[in-house]
Amino acid sequence: MFNYPLSLSFKILALNPQVSVTDASGNLVLYIKQRAFALKEDVKIFADQAQTRQLYQLRADRIIDWSATYNISTADGQPLGKVRRKGARSIFKATYNIVDAAGSEVGVIREESFLIRLADWLVGGLLGGYLFHPAYLVELRGRPVLYLKKQPAFFEGRFKLEKRGEFSEGEEGLLLTSVIMTLMLERLRG
Repeated sequence: MFNYPLSLSFKILALNPQVSVTDASGNLVLYIKQRAFALKEDVKIFADQAQTRQLYQLRADRIIDWSATYNISTADGQPLGKVRRKGARSIFKATYNIVDAAGSEVGVIREESFLIRLADWLVGGLLGGYLFHPAYLVELRGRPVLYLKKQPAFFEGRFKLEKRGEFSEGEEGLLLTSVIMTLMLERLRG
């Protein structure tokens, strides 16, 4: 289990989207790299910035789509589950369903406020990144377990992930990868 809260930092000017995740002690615990210019989303999650130890892989089931499903697996290809964007429902307020390896819906990621994201997107640039902070609540079996919120930042995207409830170590992998995929998709929307 990780030492929460986790801090997620996006490099804004990177050709390939990259995210560094540090724990409450400031230690790098995850490094995420997304393939640039891919027709299908393909995200790899590593334990280190040198990318020597891959932990997870997330792949879209189809080319760009509002209702895409993102398959989550371990580095050796073992399925962990899926995260699904709720197409039309996510236009105004992002909603993602978390599905376990057996195909059962076990959780949901919901954006708290469409208006905050809209204001962040409309103002944009340096000022928007410092003034408006979209947030997402993550539920597991109807209980809030994680809370993701954008943090003030001028030259990078910064988010804080707080633990709000209990979950097992096995569930943590599915929850974190689902949050990361949601963030990779939603960060461009605000």
